[in-house]
Amino acid sequence: MFRTLVSVAILVAVASVFADDKYTTKYDNIELDEILNNQRLYQKYFDCLRNKGKCTADAAELKELIPDALKTECAKCSEKQKEGVEKVLRFVLTKKPDDYNEIEAIYDPDGTYRKKYEEQKKLAQEGKPIKLGS
Repeated sequence: MFRTLVSVAILVAVASVFADDKYTTKYDNIELDEILNNQRLYQKYFDCLRNKGKCTADAAELKELIPDALKTECAKCSEKQKEGVEKVLRFVLTKKPDDYNEIEAIYDPDGTYRKKYEEQKKLAQEGKPIKLGS
């Protein structure tokens, strides 16, 4: 479940490459609001994540990092990346719940992360702050 959230969130927000114990910050200045509020741009990222469209370089890197980000609770994310994840998570949960469910089915088919992140999902849906990683 959170895998879905993180995937979309990190994808849109901060597609990153491993660098030491943190993900690269080279995508930290992506304009998330522009992507989230533009259906055409949003759809391109979403299609990439669900393997139904071409990926930009940042989206391809994001897809590669989703499993690690889910496993580590975004421990390698910068604070700005965590903020981006939260923003995208809130958007997808409240405005695109069907997209969330589709991504969750792809990135968490056995429900490994669904229970682990249930509280964060609930908080995001309620508009409350969530905590990612340490």
